[in-house]
Amino acid sequence: MLIALLIPIGLATVGLTIMLFRAVIERRASPSLEGVILGAITNFFDALGIGSFAPSTAWLKFRKLVPDRLIPPTLLVGHGLPTMAEAIIFLVLLGVIVDPMLLVGCMISILMGGLLGAPLVSRTRVWIIQLVVAIALIVAAMAYAATNLHMMPGGGTASGLPMTLTIVAIVANFIFGILLNYGVGNYAPTLVMLSLMGMDPRLAFPIMAGGASLVVAGGGARHIALRQIDFRIVIGMTIGGVPAVLIAALIVKSMPIETLRWLVIVVVLYAAAVMLREALLGRKEGADEMPVPAVGAG
Repeated sequence: MLIALLIPIGLATVGLTIMLFRAVIERRASPSLEGVILGAITNFFDALGIGSFAPSTAWLKFRKLVPDRLIPPTLLVGHGLPTMAEAIIFLVLLGVIVDPMLLVGCMISILMGGLLGAPLVSRTRVWIIQLVVAIALIVAAMAYAATNLHMMPGGGTASGLPMTLTIVAIVANFIFGILLNYGVGNYAPTLVMLSLMGMDPRLAFPIMAGGASLVVAGGGARHIALRQIDFRIVIGMTIGGVPAVLIAALIVKSMPIETLRWLVIVVVLYAAAVMLREALLGRKEGADEMPVPAVGAG
């Protein structure tokens, strides 16, 4: 099962790598040092479950490194290979421990949701989606904190779920895939959902990263082919991001479970704060346009 998952992700990673470096050579683009640092920092925290798109977007806007219209494709491609490397690393380190039905079901489900959600974006007010998700994340963080403080019962050591909860998790990942198109990352919702269901939080990482890798593979290849990205930033983020996720993955694997549980709460509250801010800004500005698609964490 592990080999069956690694082969398509590995082939997609090789294909995306060849496409990217061929385009970089054609453009004679040298990696931006700032891009390397940005990729290293954001992908390190992405592998810890915090996400990479929101902080990357904020920095690119703050520094005005690329035009706004090029931010979404630049991030998708720049974080593409680190996300795929992240998936492979987590599958090798932890994937063999996760229930295969849950792992494969969630990965396929989020891919299907991502494909279905693309045409729905123009029909929905983005800020409403973001506001609902932000509130849900805050409630989930409160529930998880109560569990850690032994104020309510909770699990946290399982490697799989009962059939009913497995189905719920697969359906939820389908919804998470749709929400990716609205700029809502899948990392925080998946992490808190599986943790509250009783799974070891560390085992959520191969599910999150594996699903995200499938979503970015197609999108990244499309944007490379169109050449509508800043290749200096992209190649810098790639060079900095890939080794960073390896270091972060080893930290996650060895981190004490109690510490990781509190990290989950920090991650979820951070994601909720970002989502709430975007929702309020979107409502204020009356912005209904499609946001940056999030990968891992949003």
